[in-house]
Amino acid sequence: MTGLTIAVVGLGFGQDFVPIYLSHPSVEDVVLVEPDAARRREVAARFGLGDGYADLSEALADPRVDAVHILAPVFLHADLVVAALDAGKHVACAVPMATTLEDLDRIIAAQERSGKNYMMMETTVFGREYLVVDEMLREGAFGDLTLYRGFHIQNLEGFPLYWQGYPPMHYVTHALAPILSLLGTTVATVSARGAGHLAAKNAGGGFDNTFPTEVGLFTLRDSDVLAEITMSFFQTARSYVEGFSLYGEKRGVEWPIDNEGDLTVYDMYPPAEGTRGNRVSTSSLAPRDFPELLPEPLAPFVRPTDVQLAGMPAPARIEAHHGGSHPFLVNEFVSSIVENRAPLVDAYRSAAWTAPGICAHQSALAGGAEVAVPEYRRR
Repeated sequence: MTGLTIAVVGLGFGQDFVPIYLSHPSVEDVVLVEPDAARRREVAARFGLGDGYADLSEALADPRVDAVHILAPVFLHADLVVAALDAGKHVACAVPMATTLEDLDRIIAAQERSGKNYMMMETTVFGREYLVVDEMLREGAFGDLTLYRGFHIQNLEGFPLYWQGYPPMHYVTHALAPILSLLGTTVATVSARGAGHLAAKNAGGGFDNTFPTEVGLFTLRDSDVLAEITMSFFQTARSYVEGFSLYGEKRGVEWPIDNEGDLTVYDMYPPAEGTRGNRVSTSSLAPRDFPELLPEPLAPFVRPTDVQLAGMPAPARIEAHHGGSHPFLVNEFVSSIVENRAPLVDAYRSAAWTAPGICAHQSALAGGAEVAVPEYRRR
């Protein structure tokens, strides 16, 4: 296979992925797709690329394009993904996969009939914090696991209208996916409740949601670990945080309180002779970056870096949000295409990680009623 051409769709958050794709040894070119012509021209000039397209349909009609990475607003995800798969393109898409169970099924059906790859670009399971916790778990440092807490608290006031009143649990994957990935399991049932009452000024998006915050308890298949998830997008006075904490009989690890920085590690030991209560030591751990898991040209992107690739008129500063996960996401998507295999977060796993949030919001609307979550398996 010759080098791939990737269309990056949406150049807000999406523009940081452009130089990562351009740096991948299996990628030949990047095509920009963005309706804002001024933004598209500016990004094209910065990275020495062609003008690109205003609409995804134009990129789908371009025979050069092998795959698309969709970073458009959530309400567009399902339709754009299905259109791209039906056009014979491989597809990566930002979270969530969709916001209805029907659209999850629609995307799976499109992936199956196209035979092309679909990958939900879930950041948390590729970030340095996850990778170091996974390493600890495989080494047996936690002992038997007991409790998982996931959380995503973010103030969306002032965001575009399509975010106003958005049901928090519909965006659950960042908070929930790590435990599902760590244990290789899925959610069996969920019971969730809404907290507070959404103010009228935050409810303009037309959603069936009256809650600024939703809290859920998720039971896992073939596991007695309980996952407690807090999702909040409005009226909750807390600085931005998006992560998880995990507790076992021997070790607990907590996310940095200010979202970035050192993890807090708790190690528990039996009581000292003649005393009661286990002893617990507390330490800080700076998670490492795992560059050995990446092609060498992508390794710098795990941290903020200045890059000047061929054709670029000047160096550009590239940030490294979400725990340095972006180069890992790009590498997994591209590698899955080149190696003719399903990506780690394929259509079935993406649906299994997204559906619990849809069901959790249904539960919250029903006052906490337990809701069974569908299973998604390759047919």
